[in-house]
Amino acid sequence: MRTKATTVGVAIASLVLLCGLFVASAGASPAWKFNEKSLEGKEVILGGAYESSMTIPGLTTSCENFLYELTIENSGGTGKGSLTEVPLFNCHTNSKACIVESINAETLPWSTHLANFSTKPYIVIEGVKVGIYYEGEECVLGETLVTVTGSAGGEISNAAQTATFNSTTLSASATKLEALGQKIEWKGVFPTEAFQSHREQAISVS
Repeated sequence: MRTKATTVGVAIASLVLLCGLFVASAGASPAWKFNEKSLEGKEVILGGAYESSMTIPGLTTSCENFLYELTIENSGGTGKGSLTEVPLFNCHTNSKACIVESINAETLPWSTHLANFSTKPYIVIEGVKVGIYYEGEECVLGETLVTVTGSAGGEISNAAQTATFNSTTLSASATKLEALGQKIEWKGVFPTEAFQSHREQAISVS
């Protein structure tokens, strides 16, 4: 029969073990690194996909220049960031009937953080909001402002120094973008490059 002291001892040991597991889990959170050294302070990274697209069921909108500016830092051992600029240029649809009259990233900045999913590093963008206004007499969405909202997770490749967003990465990161009450797909591969004190240094996440 266990004594009261033994029971208390087991409980304390279990608590210590759980705390140890929590600390290990927290310590395993990915962080921003340059030349394999953890980032201290802040850095601005820039990039742009050669082409990125958002597909609302029945209509795909692509932008030949999908750029971004992201201010990053490590906080509490985890990489975080603030997406401050997302200019979108030369955008069109896959339908001759639909013209992109305007497209804008709204409610910037969008917050970001790093996370591991299935042992792979990801960047998760939260608070996404993009307004797209379509025109065209025969366009189903003609004279309609479509607002894309939600969050998006992209898989990071340290070797290529890119972040890839698609239906697989959004599913893996349990993120979702919606428009007109429907789930949409976002595709794009974004190269990354430091712009300030870590310029021309290899950027990685681990």
